[in-house]
Amino acid sequence: MAGVGSRSELLNLLGDVKARVQDKIGIVDFPMPQFILIGKQSVGKSRLIEALAGETFNFISGTLGSRRPTILEFRNVVGSKNSRWFVRDRQSGHWNEHEVSKVMQLVGDAHEELGETVSPEPICVRVQSPACVDMQIVDLPGFRDFALDQTKQELCTRIEELVMTFMRDPRNVMLCVEQCGDAATMSTLGKCRQIDPKFQRTILVRTKLDKYYTDLTKENVNQWVDGFGDLPENLVRFALTLPWWQDGELCPAETFVKMQDDFNQKDQAEMRDRQLKNEYMQTIGFQSFGAYMEKKIEHMFADAINPVLDKLRELKTKYTSKEQSLQTEFEETDPHRILSTTRECGISFASALRSVMEGIPNLKTGRMTLEKELKEFHEYHKKLGSDHFQMLPSEDFMGLDDYIDYLQNDIQIGASDAEVNGGAQFRRVMAEVEIFLRFSEIAVETKKRDVIQARGVSMSSLTWRDVVVKLLSNEAHLPLQRRVQYVGERIKWFFQIQKDSVIDFMSSLEGNPSEKMYSSLLPKNVKLIKQNEMIKHLVFSTYDQACQRQLNQFIELFDNMLTSTFANPWVFLKGATYNGYAEDGDAALPSLDETKDRIPKEIQSRSSIESKLSEWLLGIPTDSHQIDEAVDKVQMLVLKTYSFIRSQVCDQVELFAESFFKLPMLRRLEEDMNRIALSEQDKANYKARRERLEGDVIKVRENLKEVADCTERLQAFKLKCQAQRSR
Repeated sequence: MAGVGSRSELLNLLGDVKARVQDKIGIVDFPMPQFILIGKQSVGKSRLIEALAGETFNFISGTLGSRRPTILEFRNVVGSKNSRWFVRDRQSGHWNEHEVSKVMQLVGDAHEELGETVSPEPICVRVQSPACVDMQIVDLPGFRDFALDQTKQELCTRIEELVMTFMRDPRNVMLCVEQCGDAATMSTLGKCRQIDPKFQRTILVRTKLDKYYTDLTKENVNQWVDGFGDLPENLVRFALTLPWWQDGELCPAETFVKMQDDFNQKDQAEMRDRQLKNEYMQTIGFQSFGAYMEKKIEHMFADAINPVLDKLRELKTKYTSKEQSLQTEFEETDPHRILSTTRECGISFASALRSVMEGIPNLKTGRMTLEKELKEFHEYHKKLGSDHFQMLPSEDFMGLDDYIDYLQNDIQIGASDAEVNGGAQFRRVMAEVEIFLRFSEIAVETKKRDVIQARGVSMSSLTWRDVVVKLLSNEAHLPLQRRVQYVGERIKWFFQIQKDSVIDFMSSLEGNPSEKMYSSLLPKNVKLIKQNEMIKHLVFSTYDQACQRQLNQFIELFDNMLTSTFANPWVFLKGATYNGYAEDGDAALPSLDETKDRIPKEIQSRSSIESKLSEWLLGIPTDSHQIDEAVDKVQMLVLKTYSFIRSQVCDQVELFAESFFKLPMLRRLEEDMNRIALSEQDKANYKARRERLEGDVIKVRENLKEVADCTERLQAFKLKCQAQRSR
């Protein structure tokens, strides 16, 4: 590209694109190549940066040295008389111009504020000068050879970890700075070898060449440049002398560039006098290094065009989608439409909940195993301090883990190890709560005194049937009632944790082949729910209120059923009236006479359990001298009757859950959402949100314009270069 005179244009173009994307859009992670400067302390890293900048400066980083990256962006401005220095504000991201002395102070303060810690957050400096090279370089803290105490050693370790993180980034080209000397002892180069064993992105820069002149002769100079066999042939390496002066002296800024040229010429002359091969002469002196860097930067930036274009296209897609979402939300939050919009979002949420309960195969959000589900349920109520129901089915369990082990290994509940959500998870909840209910037992042992007390003063005051009912109501109702509360809380919690699954399902419909199977409002309204915290809050709070209402109704209806059951268990325990048809013969509707004959038989046959209980009741003696035998039989009858009631309740717990909780919940939720009302505070919040949205829409459109302009410029430049190459 240099052949067609486009190098500087390319560097300026990509630099401008990067600056616009970072400054105006705030995208820091941009696929642009950069150099990182690594090496031990006092090897000449700072002086190399000054040479690249074309002027002297001194970053004051205190007695502990630098402790964070310093990103230096050099911009060559042809025709400019003086250099200009800028520092990027770490809070706002804006570039602010300062005097050099102020820049040095800001950089020093950024390091000193860290104390004896390190930070990956960089301090960014930009230099615009006619003498600098177009490039970006990251000056990293120097490696430390030793530490005086444990605290300093910890600092050394953290610095090395920070530098190694930058070295591992494949976009970074490593400028490894070492002093001229024995190649076998170059520790920083050894670290580069670990990260980049083929030295594909490592450039070795050996400084202070002038101190090594006297050790070089015609006989060893070529072997020394080659590292005496310790440097691989494919490693790009340079040896040079950078400007220096005696301690205590100051270098006038106007003579620095001249000193740089003088040292470069001396390096060349000294090595030429020692008859260094021409192929090696290209690696001697700062000018050789600078020429290589210009070509390297050109190629790196040329290779970066396509990744940068891809990133810009990605940003365009992102901001286009964001603009559409914000614009939709802005329109839907119009004061005249906001209430209907909120209700519409809630109705869509309720509709999506029904679909999730029916089962969505690829819906992954909210999936959990039975173990995770029970642990999160217990943790939730532990934080609430719930004590109105039993958390474990029996005191004999050592804890939750013991109960989970029982469910998984003894009972072997289906899909206990599978991660499920929605309807499948509800089925598993039903299986678990049924087992929980079956652990219900009468709280205390029925004693002789209790039986006599329930019978009354006279042996003929009440029948034994009435005594059994009294004892059941007094001792058996509460244990079952507390476990029913657990069932209700488990179902309520199940519905509450389905929110994320429902939102994910609604979001997944956009662009999905199954999108046409559902309302087109689902993907539209889910964006409003996710973007607008007010809508989300109102929909979720209404949903939580519906869950609580259904829990209250479930407990109330179940309690009423249990109260009725224990008040007259004999009616509850009547057998079925089924009398099956004969299996052989043709199927035909019965005649009137056949129906008349069937009805009395069914009524007589429904008293299976009731007959058995009546038989046991008749077996209880009524004479006073047989009271001990009567007590034993009453105790047995109470336990048997309770076991029958418990079995019937547990057998039908899923029916009760469906009838008293799930179906009313799903049927009435849309109605609840349609009754959402806005308080004055909600209206004020919506107004504030709408004002922010207006600003967000403007900002996103500005970002889109920046991205579009950058993309257009890069594509035009790419086409121009391709056309020039084809000539």
